[in-house]
Amino acid sequence: MKIIILNYEFPPLGGGAGNATYHILKEFKKYPDIEIEFITSSSKKEGGKEKFSKNINVHFLNIGKKGDLHHQSNKDLLLYSAKAYRKTREIIGQQNIDLIHAFFGVPCGYIAMQMKKPYIVSLRGSDVPFHNKRFYWLDKLFLKNLSRKIWKNSDAVIANSKGLKDSAQQSAPEQAIDVIPNGVDIDTFSPSEAPQKMPRILTVTRLAEGKRIELLIRAINIVRKKIPDVQLVIAGSGKYKNELEKLTNKENLSEKVTFLGSVPHNQLVKVYRSASLFVLPSKNEGMSNTVLEAMACGLPLVVSDAGGMQELCQGNGIKLSDVSEASLAQAIEKIINAPATEIETYRKRSRQMAETHSWNEVALSYKNLYQKVLDGRVKTETIFP
Repeated sequence: MKIIILNYEFPPLGGGAGNATYHILKEFKKYPDIEIEFITSSSKKEGGKEKFSKNINVHFLNIGKKGDLHHQSNKDLLLYSAKAYRKTREIIGQQNIDLIHAFFGVPCGYIAMQMKKPYIVSLRGSDVPFHNKRFYWLDKLFLKNLSRKIWKNSDAVIANSKGLKDSAQQSAPEQAIDVIPNGVDIDTFSPSEAPQKMPRILTVTRLAEGKRIELLIRAINIVRKKIPDVQLVIAGSGKYKNELEKLTNKENLSEKVTFLGSVPHNQLVKVYRSASLFVLPSKNEGMSNTVLEAMACGLPLVVSDAGGMQELCQGNGIKLSDVSEASLAQAIEKIINAPATEIETYRKRSRQMAETHSWNEVALSYKNLYQKVLDGRVKTETIFP
């Protein structure tokens, strides 16, 4: 089975989709019956090809990336699209490719659709119409109809959470969509033998407008009046970092809020283990990798009910349908002040749920899906075990 995988994100570029692809490729190394040509972006390599493993090649396309590595501009996406289109055609001309797997409906799904090969689309969030307000007018005027066409012509459409599936079907009610969730490395991300005592709060996220970290900072200003030793640690970078730092200073919270900046992924486990509570008040999410990692490390949650977080916060914390600085503060205080036995229950439940989301299961689900597509057996079956 020969597969092309398209994704403009791959560490260190991008966010959750790049991280997911990296881990799926690591699992695919175990299956010699699958040969993969992975086409992605790079800020450094032009036309570079690297061996990821014996059965996986990675093709790096230089998009001249500048600035924030975790945010892809429209220019970045257009440049990747043009180069990836040419590289995909080149590989198809040289090899007998069986199937194309596109992460993101636009632009990768569009490229796949042009190749006249069987293809599947993995929806990630921002590629779902009206999921990201940054693309509102593009979605309304152009991308909604294009997305519907890409999905309709595909052999399978996969969302990474039920919430994202529901969001996508608002634009295409007739479209069959299955769910294969994100995974987590449950061996690397594991609980500390001596869990951090309350109240050290952590968020790990891209610092973008839709993450609503400004509400979390203001919530800490409320919480500290009742719980003076509360601390907030923010790990991540993004274009709103300066604005959030200014807000922290304005609220006189410089001794309460710590900005770690971008933390290498292999060092994040130490950050999770140093916390006692994980908070993410995002307006929109597919299925958050960082929430899964926090769960694997045994952290209780306070999250919004956006997208896949509805599925991840089940008896291991508090999910909020109405997110404000006041509701965040109230939820944070409730968990900090909870009896030790209740907090321990949250921790154990987080870990137990994370263990059902291993990358091995995710990769196996995609492998099974590839075979179903090639056998003509898709559209109506639930893919993930």
